[in-house]
Amino acid sequence: MNQETIQSEFEARYGKPTLLVRSPGRVNLIGEHTDYHLGFVLPAAVDKEIIFALAPSSDDQAHLHAVNLDESIAFNPQDFRKSNKDWGNYGLGVVDQRRQRGYSIPAFNCTFGGNIPQGAGMSSSAALECGLAIGLNELFGLGIDKIELVKLSQRAENEFVGMNCGIMDQFASVFGKARQALKLDCRSLEYQYYPADIAGYKIVLFNSGVKHSLVDSEYNVRRSQCEEGVALLQKLGKEVESLRDATLPMLEKNQEHFDEVVYRRCAYIVNENQRVTDACEALARQDLATFGQKLYESQQGMQHEYEITVPETEFLVDQTRSEPAVLGGRQMGGGFGGCIINLIKEAEINRFSDQLAQAYKEKFDLDLEVYIADIVNGTETMNNVQ
Repeated sequence: MNQETIQSEFEARYGKPTLLVRSPGRVNLIGEHTDYHLGFVLPAAVDKEIIFALAPSSDDQAHLHAVNLDESIAFNPQDFRKSNKDWGNYGLGVVDQRRQRGYSIPAFNCTFGGNIPQGAGMSSSAALECGLAIGLNELFGLGIDKIELVKLSQRAENEFVGMNCGIMDQFASVFGKARQALKLDCRSLEYQYYPADIAGYKIVLFNSGVKHSLVDSEYNVRRSQCEEGVALLQKLGKEVESLRDATLPMLEKNQEHFDEVVYRRCAYIVNENQRVTDACEALARQDLATFGQKLYESQQGMQHEYEITVPETEFLVDQTRSEPAVLGGRQMGGGFGGCIINLIKEAEINRFSDQLAQAYKEKFDLDLEVYIADIVNGTETMNNVQ
């Protein structure tokens, strides 16, 4: 779904657009489930994106048209309710956040569409929210800074859509930088870029094609277990506000006081935060072998400490371990299915992908989807309206 298609769809419905916006999806290289514990993550914006065409509306109705779905919603920006179309609520939530903060949003027209794979964990929802947020900011000269736009987009998903996500996805979509990974401190929102121009290697996602229904309920269970661990540490006199403040020696010294499962959950988060820091240092040294090893260590932690992997993703990662062309891999995202993210020698991607797809088909009778991702700039306006 390219710019020309989005623009022509807009012109057919509303006339010439005023503004075009490109908003990318993201991958998370390492740092899984650390965001809601106020820890560290290492995402990057990738070249799977949503393109928006926008202009002011000639009446009091705003119109959003999803080109991929060929569906539309219309609403008064000053007075609206939730849509019965799930995708529409991400856009409505962005407008709702502006309204709550006293901004008067005139009616507008927008068509959008893109190539972010659905269900692959590349956060098409954040791309939709951030693209529309930045588009409206530019279209109507609202003057909202980028950090506030990120927070606004996250709140749109938390409060209007009802998904209690962390801030990583929106932050990566807006602040992503070409050929750079972004280390984000989810407590302070301080961030730093690390070189990820990994010559000769590519980030490759293998989509398992499975997403078990456990993901939402077990997310809440994991969060509760970790909060139980924090409460115990506080009871023991430790100065911790979240697992971000805990250390492995602190956990080990007090292990006897922990429920065994709660201990493993907390150990995973503490170790994963350290792995993010170690992975960043490896990138700074251009030490891709160590970086890849950190991906495998993350997978080990997710499988045995946080217990959010499934046989399908475990099989896919295990198949990479003996392949010289692969430096590292792990399950990416909320868990219980989805994609594995890998660092693979570029010249060997096609051969190994075919080999893995065949093995996966034989084992689970499932087709394997393969996505090659390049790291790109975050959400931005495009100055080439034709």
